[in-house]
Amino acid sequence: MRVISPIDLAIAAHAIDNGELVIVPTRRWYMLCCDAANAAACRRIYAAKKRPTAKPLLLVVPSSEAAHQDFVVCHEAQRLIDAFWPGDLAVVLPWKDDADGDKYAAVGRVHALVSQAPDILGRLATMTEARIAATSSNVSAEPGSDEPEPAITVDEVTDFVTTTSSPISILIDGGVCPAAHHLTIVDCSTNTARLVRTGLVHKRALAPVLARAIQEVPAVSNERTQASG
Repeated sequence: MRVISPIDLAIAAHAIDNGELVIVPTRRWYMLCCDAANAAACRRIYAAKKRPTAKPLLLVVPSSEAAHQDFVVCHEAQRLIDAFWPGDLAVVLPWKDDADGDKYAAVGRVHALVSQAPDILGRLATMTEARIAATSSNVSAEPGSDEPEPAITVDEVTDFVTTTSSPISILIDGGVCPAAHHLTIVDCSTNTARLVRTGLVHKRALAPVLARAIQEVPAVSNERTQASG
């Protein structure tokens, strides 16, 4: 694994375009990334994390315009995008074209979990030819388990890579990730947005943007959209 500085993002972009795995710092934690259309690379991420394949990865888009190219963006989704992108909120959106759902199956064949990231990951998304699939750098586990939480330091990333023998090509050293918390996830697959998971964007912040109180997705039905991010 090669450790690089954020000023060398072109190296990381080239690696992703070549089907390699790259670990990228965010405000939340270090994210394990690859080309979302590269099925083999996505399988390596699932294997490294011991992640159930039914749980989709996050799709990082370079801009809100890019989301409109590929997805059906309802009015309430647009309000959330305008308010919180680039940032710490992801929305579940339906593909416009079923063929894209097949091409990017690891992020969801019917509905994808989509976000525009700020900072280093966001810049990287604008530099790759590929769309980036991402998830937190840790072994998947149920809440309350003994598995380490997502990595927020380079040392924790190194422990994750060593423990899992993950085939990581590039680690971008961004120092300590200060927030150590999840993305907020909102299901916008219909015209009425529903909260899947509260994270850095609090539920109270969603209400003034939507001009209504937001209802939560029942726990039994939101399992497939709980991507680590």
